[in-house]
Amino acid sequence: MSDRARTWTRTAAQPADVCIIVEGCYPFVPGGVSSWIDWLIRSQPATSFSIVSLWPAPSEHPPRYAMPANAVAFHPLYLQTFGDAPLQSARLPRGLPELSGALQNFMSVGGAEALRTLTSAIANTERDMPLASMFNSPVAWELVQGMYRGRMPYGSFLHYFWAWRALLGGLFATLEFPLPKARVYHTISTGYAGLLAARAAEETGRPSILTEHGIYTNERRIELLMAEWVADTIDKGHALDDPRLDLRDMWIHAFEAYARTCYEGCDQIITLYEDNQKVQQMLGAGPAKCRVIANGIDVERFASVTPAPQTDRPTMALIGRVVPIKDVKAYISAAKILSDRMPDLRAYILGPLDEDPGYTAECKQLVTDLGLAGCVEFTGSVNIVDYLSRIHVVVLTSLSESQPLTILEAGAAGIPFVATNVGSCREIIDGRSDELPPLGPGGFITPVVSPAATADAVERLLRDHDLRRSFGDTLRCRVRATYTSERASKAYTDLYRDLGNQPSRPLLKQSAMAGGNGSSWSRWRSASGV
Repeated sequence: MSDRARTWTRTAAQPADVCIIVEGCYPFVPGGVSSWIDWLIRSQPATSFSIVSLWPAPSEHPPRYAMPANAVAFHPLYLQTFGDAPLQSARLPRGLPELSGALQNFMSVGGAEALRTLTSAIANTERDMPLASMFNSPVAWELVQGMYRGRMPYGSFLHYFWAWRALLGGLFATLEFPLPKARVYHTISTGYAGLLAARAAEETGRPSILTEHGIYTNERRIELLMAEWVADTIDKGHALDDPRLDLRDMWIHAFEAYARTCYEGCDQIITLYEDNQKVQQMLGAGPAKCRVIANGIDVERFASVTPAPQTDRPTMALIGRVVPIKDVKAYISAAKILSDRMPDLRAYILGPLDEDPGYTAECKQLVTDLGLAGCVEFTGSVNIVDYLSRIHVVVLTSLSESQPLTILEAGAAGIPFVATNVGSCREIIDGRSDELPPLGPGGFITPVVSPAATADAVERLLRDHDLRRSFGDTLRCRVRATYTSERASKAYTDLYRDLGNQPSRPLLKQSAMAGGNGSSWSRWRSASGV
């Protein structure tokens, strides 16, 4: 075990001020949201943090960050290993029909009340059999058949069974996980992490916060629509109102239900820009809970960066992970269009290559197929400050974003930006409607999946030195005025203080949530002395 990995075994007996709940990123995946989490913890040195990191299963992935000094505990939660307990009995639990109905309702609708009902049904079932034992028993077979008949009788049962196992394994693991004690719970997404935060609010009476960078349900919907591993078992043709559910519908409905539960359960729902609140409110986020805290960066880190000279080889760069949602293939296609017009073009791809090896291989093959070996360069993870002085234009071709840090970093360095019209990209590049005084544009916005539009915008900036310098200066001014880490850090300092000082809400009676032997709710109350 490496020294860095060893530090992530830290535990604490005392409650932390804040329990951070993350899914699929920190501390194992670098960049993006992980970088933000690491910044957040380190920006609050007087606040103690425990970290719950949701991950599919134990793996050899080493931590990519050193554990912050004020992180007092780390708790991994594995979503795909639930149900390893040995079978204790084959007798059907008395509460099985109740559990089946509660699961159907929770996975299709969600919400705080549905969470209470489901938790109670699990507790009643656990009087006869622990949930982990039940999941690999004939009882689970009865449960999945009943849910299939009631929920999705049109599609393939075989495909439904494996999707059911994956969804419920993660759900049960989240509901059974022993909650660390904290004054405030803070999730960085909906999904299973958001479900755990909602459960924490219900079970502990302490406040919960959601900071949603991108809209998790939108990102999962895009991934599911693109996924080849999800079988289509119903031919709906071109019908828009076909009521039959297919597997993609089942996954999407489940994640929307989890999001609705998180939105109802959290005391504060934070976005990085205002437009994201519309989607959240459609899924039950109360407008009074919603607020905006824009991301910020350490602008002084980029103060020494000087813009690339006009005489250098024309260079553009995509800064980010090589994953489908970044649509790196559109960037490569834009590089092909542009290299035909500017043969000496250099196109960097600056970011980790190991998150989706299959997609990375496809992108590299596309570079070869398009004859771009001398133009496109994959660098892997780098310190971008070392590269910014070589770059004339930074590009983003994502299908979905929230508030990309890469725009702020390029702006702090005085480099203009070309981005697709996703997330807060337009707000950062063109300025907010209430910006005083209006600064003007700091780059160009293009449609999604439009390599030609991206190539045209980049070409205009590469060929017009004065326009490029003007847009870069504008973006630098906007970042320094609105998007600093000091502003963001103070907002979270105030939020943690205000919520942490609130008295706990009255807890529901144990019988209202659970009462079975060994239930997570019972275990938490016993451990807490409540």
